Amino acid sequence: MQTHFIHRKQEFTHYSRWLTLLRIITGLVLIAKAISFFHDSSTIQHMMANNGWGIFENNTQTIAVIITYVTLLGGVLIATGLFTRWMSIIQIPILTGAVILNISNNSAELILSAIILVLLILFAVKGSGPISADEFFRNYTYAGRERGHTRNFFR
Repeated sequence: MQTHFIHRKQEFTHYSRWLTLLRIITGLVLIAKAISFFHDSSTIQHMMANNGWGIFENNTQTIAVIITYVTLLGGVLIATGLFTRWMSIIQIPILTGAVILNISNNSAELILSAIILVLLILFAVKGSGPISADEFFRNYTYAGRERGHTRNFFR
């Protein structure tokens, strides 16, 4: 059983701590964006209604609510490092839509959406890293069976 821990430790030797900081910042940006959607959902509804795609015209309010809640949940889970890969994969289509809807604006929203989209793709590939809730729970499950797992997480 000790080989599992050694394998996990070798897996994270290439994962820098700055990536963990970027993951947390990405989650916080998603949370802030979701809160702004809560305060003013008319902007997202207006953008979807005016894009010319018929699929959004009748369902703008429902889609805006779904996007708001999924963005909030994804931001919280990505910031804490829990289910980071899955939440990044779920957020990628939403941010792709944000980039497409903001292309005509050429604003800071387009740049921010593009940066967050690239970071989400990075975290979908790389995962949550050694300082995350995922890794804590992985080590916690082995703590009762193998010596040193929980203690090594905090070093």
